[in-house]
Amino acid sequence: MMNQVHICRLWRTAAAAVLLLTASLAQAQLVIEITRGQENAVPIAVVPFGWEGTGAPPFDVAQIVAADLQRSGRFAPLDRKDMIDRPTSGEQIRFQDWRYLKSDFIAVGKVLPEGGDRFGVQFELHNVLTGQRLAGQKLSASNSSMRAVSHRIADLIFEQLTGIRGAFSTRIAFINVEGAPPQQRYKLIVSDYDGENQQVIANSMEPLMSPAWSPDGQSLAYVSFETRAAAIYVQTLRTGERRRVSARAGINGAPSWSPDGSTLAITLSRKDGDIDIYTLNLGTQVLTRMTFDPGIDTEPTWSLDGRKLYFNSDRAGSPQIYQIDVAEPKTPARVSFEGSYNARPRLSPDGKQLAVVYLDKGAYKIAAIDLASKAVQVLTNGRQDESPSFAPNGATLIYATQDRGRGVLATVSTDGRVTQRLAANVGDVREPVWGPFPAK
Repeated sequence: MMNQVHICRLWRTAAAAVLLLTASLAQAQLVIEITRGQENAVPIAVVPFGWEGTGAPPFDVAQIVAADLQRSGRFAPLDRKDMIDRPTSGEQIRFQDWRYLKSDFIAVGKVLPEGGDRFGVQFELHNVLTGQRLAGQKLSASNSSMRAVSHRIADLIFEQLTGIRGAFSTRIAFINVEGAPPQQRYKLIVSDYDGENQQVIANSMEPLMSPAWSPDGQSLAYVSFETRAAAIYVQTLRTGERRRVSARAGINGAPSWSPDGSTLAITLSRKDGDIDIYTLNLGTQVLTRMTFDPGIDTEPTWSLDGRKLYFNSDRAGSPQIYQIDVAEPKTPARVSFEGSYNARPRLSPDGKQLAVVYLDKGAYKIAAIDLASKAVQVLTNGRQDESPSFAPNGATLIYATQDRGRGVLATVSTDGRVTQRLAANVGDVREPVWGPFPAK
């Protein structure tokens, strides 16, 4: 039977284990710190939006928009105290003033009361040099959706200026571990991409791990040890309804959704102790074995067309990435060739790269493997970086790392030039996974 220490080590490096550290019991609010931004970030002015109602404005839309753009690392919003005017529409902009302030672009807007709890949020984006109106739209919002609408405006501005779809309206899921042994508490949390609007999806005194988003963003699959044995659950976020889909003897781990949402690829250990990849049809519960090597095969991820699975295996003596054809799984092909350790593959949204945990000079870092050339680009510089997950626009990766002995989350742009850290004020945060774009 496989050595248990060996199994646990691979699971840990593949981000299937949770590091337990001491912390007080409170809400794990994420605090974002930009640690490295892009050189020559584009200067932009996001002017506070006007309010055409009575009393205090219901929400500071411009503050969220500016924060989103700044966190992308690609933009440098002008500080409000340096703004010499507060236009709320294009005809009010004196472009020469903003050229003097060296802003390349300016976003202005206003919030309009529409009766009851409804508001119109109107924005415009202009090129300061030419005065050209680049974008403009009026969106509808309620008090509770003002933050979401603000993210949507930031998405529209980001896409207009970069040509890349903005991901500020997306969500992340992650594991938070609070408390000291033997009284840890595990929480599976979903939040906005910036850590706001946190929702506890699962809460247990036993380990929770390996969250995975369904393709439509409506459900999460995850592993729970709440019965003192590993089981895989699928939970619908809107209703909280969940069902146990795999509780076979031994390991039940690393769920990964097929692109059509009908099937999970999972890791199981069977009676002979062998650890392999299987597919589980969620409608029929039909289980199909995908790998047959006596080594440890785990952490599957699907190709975009659902015809292949990428996974890591130690069949060659050290963890490396392989791919198999789902229709003919008995002839796997090796994908990673550079380095002695490549694990936890995750496919980019365009299908051209795999993000992996890569051993570099004695440290575990996040790297990207180009599937065409097999070239490897190391993106991070930590010592214990793990659990990479692409943003749905492919521009950024979120991952788990260590900061002064605590587990934190971090992001890095896929060119390695922009980094930021998301640290919880309480507990240890691990195993992030970035959700899909919201439905339009």
